[in-house]
Amino acid sequence: MSFKDADTPLLAVKDLSVAFRQRDGELLAVDRISFEIRKGETLAIVGESGSGKSVTALSVMKLLPYPAAHHPSGTITFKGQELLHLPEHEIRKVRGNDITIIFQEPMTSLNPLHTIEQQIGEILLLHRELKGEAARARTIELLTQVGIPEPAGRLASYPHQLSGGQRQRVMIAMALANEPDLLIADEPTTALDVTVQAQILKLLKEIQGRLGMAMLFITHDLGIVRKIADRVCVMSKGKIVEQGPVERVYTAPEHPYTRALLAAQPKGDPPPVNLDAPVIVETKNLKVWFPIKRGVLRKTVGHIKAVDGVSIEVRKGETLGVVGESGSGKTTLGLAILRLVSSDGPIIFMGNALQGLRFKQMRPHRRDMQIVFQDPFGSLSPRMSVADIIDEGLGVHHPDMSQDERDQRVVRALNDVGLDPETRFRYPHEFSGGQRQRIAVARAIVLEPTFVVLDEPTSALDMLIQAQIVDLLRDIQKRRDLTYLFISHDLKVVAALASRLVVMKDGKVVEAGPAAELFKNPKSGYTRALFAAAFNLETAPEGVVAQ
Repeated sequence: MSFKDADTPLLAVKDLSVAFRQRDGELLAVDRISFEIRKGETLAIVGESGSGKSVTALSVMKLLPYPAAHHPSGTITFKGQELLHLPEHEIRKVRGNDITIIFQEPMTSLNPLHTIEQQIGEILLLHRELKGEAARARTIELLTQVGIPEPAGRLASYPHQLSGGQRQRVMIAMALANEPDLLIADEPTTALDVTVQAQILKLLKEIQGRLGMAMLFITHDLGIVRKIADRVCVMSKGKIVEQGPVERVYTAPEHPYTRALLAAQPKGDPPPVNLDAPVIVETKNLKVWFPIKRGVLRKTVGHIKAVDGVSIEVRKGETLGVVGESGSGKTTLGLAILRLVSSDGPIIFMGNALQGLRFKQMRPHRRDMQIVFQDPFGSLSPRMSVADIIDEGLGVHHPDMSQDERDQRVVRALNDVGLDPETRFRYPHEFSGGQRQRIAVARAIVLEPTFVVLDEPTSALDMLIQAQIVDLLRDIQKRRDLTYLFISHDLKVVAALASRLVVMKDGKVVEAGPAAELFKNPKSGYTRALFAAAFNLETAPEGVVAQ
């Protein structure tokens, strides 16, 4: 019987286990899982970080670090051929040709030293022996198919010269170069804005329909699963706890973990705006322009207008949400308010004008303004213990405070963010992503600031952890009377936290106002497009209707 027959799976994984050898024994990452994918079908595997999703996907292509990783049990059969025991020279014929993969972060997957033409051309040469004009023509054709504007002009570009969405489209072009039978997509939209995410999902569906290929889609976002998959497997702690047709799993989930995942949307209402509360932060016509310099003499020939005339005010105890796509100027606005990048225009903080202050003059204000970054692993020093990381600011801003007092403040901060103070002598790599973000929040609040900039603090986290961090931020804000500037492209999180909203595009404010009002009746076409990409009728907050 051919694999093309409707009842014969293209890929069959049976009783698969994956274990990693360690000094003190073995870690079982995947525990006897089984699933099938048929031609033209999309199967999604969902679960938290560490559930075994990506390890399963990498096992299919034999990309795990063997012999440190091995398979105590199971088989992987593709088109009737068993893959696990194929020698390396045989599996290479399958990889990149019959089965291809798109990784989560294109910037780390693409070679920074090679042009786009060289990277796609390498695949065409290896598997199809295309080179010269034939390879160039096929590369342009592929870039056109994945929606890269002016593809011929992009051939000489390097990855850093493309946006995040464009880099992911190049990865898709590379994966589809040889028209595979099975495409593995490992969290391909996690790092992307909602509008770009919607475009990538639509593109994958269109290409799948045209080529008739099957797709194994790895994600932690159940909202994406409903848009793209036919069937779903839910993984937890290395096991598949539930699987079946997407609609059945969504409407009648059987396992408690599946129900928990479906319920893990950020909930609750933001605090109401108190118009009598004092203004903590105010900007007027704020500008951050980066000069474009060219030529031997490095003359300024233009400017990148990252923030272009933005006026905002944030009152005590409120959360102002700043939303928009990558490159809209959200993060630059936050950094400018904190005086971490140069800017033009008045910045008033707690009644004090910050514009023009030197480094030493800014120090007294620093204890009242803090920031939590998007990537906690990148912003926490790997060489410092958690206690030292949180205590560092106290040493700078409260040099007269005794060590016992500082330790008490660290313990209190860790208790406030829901971490065991006994763990404070460990290092960041010993914690999960959600725990590291809690440590970053503790570092920000230990100084008892008035104002905190939250720069995409939940975008790198799983849905369950994301909901926990939202609850944590709301709870800390209430107990400590904090004022937040919340920067995000995740509108579901913003809807749960922000009482007022600023929508940015190309450095300018497109629309601003009370969050509930904007969600209910967005006036700008750009705002409507953002909402349409982020929400559907099942997940929208009350009053939000997909446009």
